[in-house]
Amino acid sequence: MSDNYLVIGGEGFLGRWVVEMLLKRGEKNVSVFDIAQRYFDKEVTYYEGNLSNYNDIDDAIRKSNATSVIHTASPHYGGAPKELFWKVNVDGTKNVIDSCVANGVKKLVYTSSSSVIYDGINEIINADETTPYPEIPMDVYNETKAKGERLVIEANGTNGLLTCAVRPSSIFGPNDKQFLPAALNVMRQGQTKFQIGDNSNLIDWTYVENVAHAHLLASDKLFDGSPVAGEVFIITNDTPVPFWDLLRFVWAQFGHYPPYIIKFPKSAGFIIASLAELASYFTGKEPGFTRQRVRYSCNNRYFNIDKAKKLLGYEPIVDLEEGVKRACQSVK
Repeated sequence: MSDNYLVIGGEGFLGRWVVEMLLKRGEKNVSVFDIAQRYFDKEVTYYEGNLSNYNDIDDAIRKSNATSVIHTASPHYGGAPKELFWKVNVDGTKNVIDSCVANGVKKLVYTSSSSVIYDGINEIINADETTPYPEIPMDVYNETKAKGERLVIEANGTNGLLTCAVRPSSIFGPNDKQFLPAALNVMRQGQTKFQIGDNSNLIDWTYVENVAHAHLLASDKLFDGSPVAGEVFIITNDTPVPFWDLLRFVWAQFGHYPPYIIKFPKSAGFIIASLAELASYFTGKEPGFTRQRVRYSCNNRYFNIDKAKKLLGYEPIVDLEEGVKRACQSVK
C-alpha cells in the first residue's frame, strides 16, 4: 500500500527534488509544507505555515493523513540569525516529532548533515556513522542539526513511529545557494590563480538528486523490524576528489582555465587569514579570508558510506562529473 507523503521544506533546494522524485515515480498522495509556495501547483497539496508553530505543522500532518514525513527544512548554512537555526532545527523538529506521534504517523526521515561530526579543525578521513559528535560543534548550524538528529533518533519506536536520519555531505546542484555561487564568485573576482595548500586533501561532494534518492530509499526501508529504524546514514557521491580539482572543473564548464597557479602553503594561509581577521576586528567589517576558509580548502573531509549501501541499497544515480555539468548548465 502506497504512503501518503508530507515533505516539510518541499519548496527548498533539497525538498523540491524529493517532491519531484516522488511524483516522477508515480506517487499520487504528495503534500508539501513550507513557508511560501513557489514551484508546485496542482501536482501536490500545499500547506503554508511556520515550522516553529506547532499548530501549523500539526494541521498539515493531520489534514494530509501523512504516513511518511520527510523533514528537509532548515535555514541556509551561514545565511540566517543564530536564533532561527534553533527555532527551525531544534524547536521545529520537536514540533514535527510531537505531531507525528500524536497523529500516528508511521515514518519520519530527517535531513541531517555529515558535518555534525566535524569540529571545523580536525580532518575527517573515511569517517563512518560510528564517529562521535565533537565536544565543540563547528558552528550553530551543525550544533542544531545534531540536536535535531538526536531528537529524531530518540523518538524511534514512540507510538509506532519509525525514524531515521540522512547525513548528506556538501550538497550541490542546480539552483544551489552555496557551493556554485561561491565558486563562480571566485572566478568573477579573478582569484582562480590562487591555491591554498597542496591539493592533496580529498572532499566528498553529493549531487542533490542523489541526496533526494537516499531520502526515498530511507522512507521505503522503514517498516516494523527494519534495521534502518533508529539509524543515521552518511550519503555522498562516493567519489572523494581533491578540493581544487573540483573547483577547476567547475570553472572549466564556463570556459575558464587559470593561466597559472600561485600556491600558498597551508601555514601561510593561516598567517594571511589571521591578519585579515585582526584587521576585521578593528574595522568592524567581515573578513573576506578566514582561518576557517583555509581549513575548508586544505582539510580532508571524506566518508565511508558502506552502511547506506548495505541497509538502504544506496548507490549514486548521478555521477560527480555529470552532476557538476548539470549544476553549471542551470546557471549559464
